[in-house]
Amino acid sequence: MTSQNVSLKSLLTLNNNDFKEFVCGWGAAVINVSITFPINKIVFRQILEDVPANIAFQQISREGIRLIYRGILPPLCQKTLSVSVMFSMYEGCKERLCTLTNNDILTRIIAAHFAGTVEAILMPLERVQTLLQDWRYHNKLKNTSHAFKYLLKNYGISECYRGLVPIIYRNSCSNLMFFILKEQSKQYVGEQESLFTSFINGALIGGLTSTIFYPMNVIKIHMQSKIGGNFEKFMTITREIYVERNRSVMSFYKGAHLNCMRSFISWGVINASYDFLKTIMFSQ
Repeated sequence: MTSQNVSLKSLLTLNNNDFKEFVCGWGAAVINVSITFPINKIVFRQILEDVPANIAFQQISREGIRLIYRGILPPLCQKTLSVSVMFSMYEGCKERLCTLTNNDILTRIIAAHFAGTVEAILMPLERVQTLLQDWRYHNKLKNTSHAFKYLLKNYGISECYRGLVPIIYRNSCSNLMFFILKEQSKQYVGEQESLFTSFINGALIGGLTSTIFYPMNVIKIHMQSKIGGNFEKFMTITREIYVERNRSVMSFYKGAHLNCMRSFISWGVINASYDFLKTIMFSQ
């Protein structure tokens, strides 16, 4: 009975490794957001307006240099926290589950879903980012704090979680694919891994993962571009987009090529930065 209590306590208590994983993820995300935000804004405009990359770029260029980084605070906060949670929760959960079961596949699935669901708690930051990047709200919402105040005062906390379902689907499935492929790649590279190979591995895996689950972002943005009214169901919005875009499945991938390029750079930077910081943190 005593050993069971000690075991339960060790499973629920955060340890030093959890903290180190969190810090490594946070540092990697800060570097990433600073580099890729302008590309992300072009992708967002493509999704929202259903326009080619050059048109989206021209629209943003006409709005002026001072608006290019408008809305960066929410993703800076959200991405740093979500990447930190992604790595620390997945690794921590997997480590603890390994002590309870020998089923490696089940352990990875549960850990990925748990990490993705916890990440979704941070979605109000993603919600506000969507509104701040939408040109229709440029004059209505001044900045991050004003957007939060507006939503909370007029619609309540539930409005901050509009579009929750596609985010959970996206987070859970992409986490599972990312970590499985990352762990597999390490087996092939072994001790030969360098910052360059870490960048390439992260870039290829991140680009593939984000492209496969890109339609979840399309559905999420269409849900979150609205303020007030009923919360549409996931399948309802999916059907609406499908019909509006001439019943073409490929239309869900509008902007996917630029998103893949952004993710290639983004996850390459994140993976290389994370592995580098992890080497430092865990060598102490």
